[in-house]
Amino acid sequence: MMIITSGCGMTVLDPEGTVGEQQRDLIILSITFMLIIVLVVLILLTYFLVKYRERDGHRGYDPNIDGSVKLEVIWTAIPIAIVTVLSIPTVYTIFNIEEVPEASTENEEPLVVHATSSNWMWIFSYPEEDIETINYLNIPVDRPVLFKLTSADSMASFWVPQLGGQRYNMAGMETELYLQAGTEGTYYGRNANYTGEGFAEMRFDVNAIEESAFNEWVADVQEDAPELTQGIYDQFMVPGHVDEYTFSGTHLEWVDHAIDAEYAMEAWEREGYEPMNPHASDAPDGVPRLDIDVEAGSVETEDTQNEETPQEQDSHHHH
Repeated sequence: MMIITSGCGMTVLDPEGTVGEQQRDLIILSITFMLIIVLVVLILLTYFLVKYRERDGHRGYDPNIDGSVKLEVIWTAIPIAIVTVLSIPTVYTIFNIEEVPEASTENEEPLVVHATSSNWMWIFSYPEEDIETINYLNIPVDRPVLFKLTSADSMASFWVPQLGGQRYNMAGMETELYLQAGTEGTYYGRNANYTGEGFAEMRFDVNAIEESAFNEWVADVQEDAPELTQGIYDQFMVPGHVDEYTFSGTHLEWVDHAIDAEYAMEAWEREGYEPMNPHASDAPDGVPRLDIDVEAGSVETEDTQNEETPQEQDSHHHH
């Protein structure tokens, strides 16, 4: 199976953080245990096929056998034992990854990041640092990160395969997820829940950097990045693809989508956007790419068909 699926990448089995490592170990344990069960079943099947095959001199067997207490106990006890053996490490891992990962840095407090999904982009708010990014985020390596997940519109699923499993983003509520990067690098993240025609390109990068570099980046953003206003933020509520953006300030100053599930639709009205059935005869082809001018507060819409996606570009353009 691993050879057949090798073209799909094996990043889940190549984690770079404590949460991902625990989930990797549980996956390998489960697969190994199930392979042993399959092997035993195939061996027994082969044995019985050979032993009771039709042949000369075969005495046959009586199919009307019932009332064997010994057999009933065996085929009841074996499934119970299998479920029990698989449940113990599964429950232990599930509860363990809900706890704060152990930090190996001076700053042991988790970095809090609000990850908000919107069709079809990701919005990352750092409330304690008072900064916000679109479609990428920087985190300090070896420090736990507490993601507070919600959605502005459709239900999405936040997933960074090399750092840990996915968790859902839903409007009007908030879920939490702890992750930690154990090695510097850029990790691929995406929406793992289908949300329409722009779903495939709803991706982001997680850049794990040294704590000192992270602090310098935060200071630079606070000083140099354009300030996020409600007028600019409303433009990001319009469905479409965008490049990466960086702002000082966060949208949490005027809306928390975990509490206000209607904000995006209200923003559509303010922006003059009217949702259309994508299958309608007059529906536009493809998902629009929005070029938002954060200085002028205007937005241009481009046809993105056959265009290169941000992740496919060699360099990232940070507005």
